[in-house]
Amino acid sequence: MKAPSSFLPSILPSLSQTSATDAAARQATLTKPAGSLGRLEQLAITLAAQQGRDKPAVDRVHIALFAGDHGVCEEGISAFPQTVTGQMIANFAAGGAAISVLARQLDATLEIIDTGTVSARHPQAIDARIAAGTANLARTDAMTAAERDQALMAGEAAAERAAAAGAELFIGGEMGIGNTTSAAALACALLGAPARQLTGPGTGLDAAGVAHKTHIVAQALQRHADTHAQLAQDPLTIMASLGGFEIVALSGAMLGCAARRIPVLVDGFIVSVAALAAVHCQPALRPWLHFAHRSGEPGHAHVLDALEAEPLLDLGMRLGEGSGAAVAVPLLRAACALHNGMASFADAGVSSAGT
Repeated sequence: MKAPSSFLPSILPSLSQTSATDAAARQATLTKPAGSLGRLEQLAITLAAQQGRDKPAVDRVHIALFAGDHGVCEEGISAFPQTVTGQMIANFAAGGAAISVLARQLDATLEIIDTGTVSARHPQAIDARIAAGTANLARTDAMTAAERDQALMAGEAAAERAAAAGAELFIGGEMGIGNTTSAAALACALLGAPARQLTGPGTGLDAAGVAHKTHIVAQALQRHADTHAQLAQDPLTIMASLGGFEIVALSGAMLGCAARRIPVLVDGFIVSVAALAAVHCQPALRPWLHFAHRSGEPGHAHVLDALEAEPLLDLGMRLGEGSGAAVAVPLLRAACALHNGMASFADAGVSSAGT
């Protein structure tokens, strides 16, 4: 099912095959054995095709961090109280969080978007509040269709800001106590998988905590199937029934970035689930996505497999915030620098024979 054209793009642009062909031809002339730079070569070719230019670049990085709270926390599925979401927004704004540090290191733009938290809005957060958190998805739909559309539009607005800032790469981050529960339920519904396959420790639950969380996700999936019957497999229905405001906003942001020819670097489990939902809405999104890392959250592997994605890094990270994606940016920059700056065999006076 395609996303409604009233607030999201129904048609996404294709990658430039001319730029891809030219970039591949350039790679073949550089002073190195063919394929010797491994995946860095294809990264440069893909970025050239996405950006539609001979010399791709990811110097201007835009990071949008979406925050939201989750009513399912009523079920005791997190090791942390919901007040932590608001406290972390303040930490992001003050520059003390991991993504704040990484954004400074990358000279990236970092914006914080409050899509609906239980705390008072922080003055340095963009106000996109839909409600004071979602409803309890184990017992009722997490949000109405209208609220889902508001969340999608919050993501679209972030994509518009990224384009206005001249972004060459977009990273979406998230913060929300309880959002691994929502993400697990979303992924299970989209993939037709059982709760036990995709539910993990999140912020650090022990085995008993994971077992309880798995039970709650299974309860939510059964409630979703019973409530929505014929629409139970529709991705937009799944988003409203089982999603979080910040997760749905991430889906909207990815679609909005692709519509503007901005490559997207996808973070870990939660952002990958948002990507999965968006791809289910609009399959033409997939060529615009790069995948940064393999999360320590066990369900991530299943989501990556469904998206046919091979991430760049595997560091055991599971912090969220967009931090894993930020750590991967230097690899994309290196791929561009090598592609753009290496001499050709002809320029360097080096024989290509025997390479």
